[in-house]
Amino acid sequence: MTTTYDVHEVAVPARAELGEGPTWDPATGRLIWVDILSSRVHTYDPASGARTVRRTEQHVGAAKPRTGGGLVLNLRDGVGLVDPDGGFRWLHRDPVPGRRGNDAAVAPDGSLWAGTMRYDETPGGGTLTRLTGDGAAETVLDDVTVSNGTGWSPDGRLMYYIDTPTRRIDVFDFADGRAVNRRQFARVEEDAGFPDGLTVDAEGCVWVALWDGGAVRRYTPAGELDRVLTLPVPRPTACAFGGPTLTDLYVTTARTGLTAPHPLAGSLLVLPGAGRGLPQPAFAG
Repeated sequence: MTTTYDVHEVAVPARAELGEGPTWDPATGRLIWVDILSSRVHTYDPASGARTVRRTEQHVGAAKPRTGGGLVLNLRDGVGLVDPDGGFRWLHRDPVPGRRGNDAAVAPDGSLWAGTMRYDETPGGGTLTRLTGDGAAETVLDDVTVSNGTGWSPDGRLMYYIDTPTRRIDVFDFADGRAVNRRQFARVEEDAGFPDGLTVDAEGCVWVALWDGGAVRRYTPAGELDRVLTLPVPRPTACAFGGPTLTDLYVTTARTGLTAPHPLAGSLLVLPGAGRGLPQPAFAG
């Protein structure tokens, strides 16, 4: 049975063009998220309400914490590192005209899985690449349209992945840094929006933000839809658990492409006590 909820709060009122990639950083007690098209990395401390904004030189698809402090950024022309002192350097530069970095995630082994897409969303124009801390890069998928949500099961043996226009959430077997045996885990109906970012909770359930669907869905480990969280905005982009007990679900949202955006479109939303998340590894680089 599917249960529907419509409870939410506004964590950060904002007007992000394309908010994305919420990530809880336990080392700092802050949530990190990005506004891709405004080239900004945001942080939010729910305990104090403190916020910071860092401007990047390029569109930024994702920002994740590093084991030694600082951030790893999935940028237009590749992947870069922000050091603890604020300095920037490239880890892996791979510019392709008309292409940019999109969503990214850190695997249990500390590697970064960074997606790309073309600005015009040309079918097959994007990739999914695995990067290690020394900058070694391996293209895992080279026929992607809009590379989006990536996450791992609690035991690290499964990897979930979304190429948004397919409307599918796929699953791979995962071991030794390799993702194999791709198959469909769940599919979003055509009238329900497009699957975008995802997160996996402590029970192994997969939570998916629905672009143009105004909701976040939870699927059981068997791929069955069992919960729908309706939101006041049409374009939620991604979700992640945060807070000291990892029980608050944060949702990024977008304004881009909307002729008459809802007043909350572009804000960071939170659904307190929605579930219980998994601690996310930092990038080992």
